[in-house]
Amino acid sequence: MTSPFWQTKSLNEMTDAEWESLCDGCARCCVHKLEDEDTGEVVFSNEACGLLDIDTCRCRSYAKRASIVSGCLKITPEFLADEQKRGWLPASCAYRRLAENRGLADWHPLISGDPDTVEKAAISMKGWLIQPDKIDL
Repeated sequence: MTSPFWQTKSLNEMTDAEWESLCDGCARCCVHKLEDEDTGEVVFSNEACGLLDIDTCRCRSYAKRASIVSGCLKITPEFLADEQKRGWLPASCAYRRLAENRGLADWHPLISGDPDTVEKAAISMKGWLIQPDKIDL
């Protein structure tokens, strides 16, 4: 049996489709965060980016998000190589987990085969988000 791509390829070697399949759709990277200047600790809020569809936890303009929202996190292998930047992602994030050689969590859809396991494992932000500044497209 062949090992899955996330176990055999580096983040730099993945195809676009493989890369995108790592996203579990939790929406934690799409919430506003605060960083303590003294400790570097990052605290996640429940306030969603104005582009996020808070019912599906998916970006409403994924391809254009970085040009619409200043400060949008564009996750790349280079971004993940920077430990400080990586801290802006939740510890549960597949991109961060792989960059830190921790493998995918058992609830990740690529492991479980079920996209609902993200919500069942209480990783998804679905149902917890507010969006005071929704962006009209």
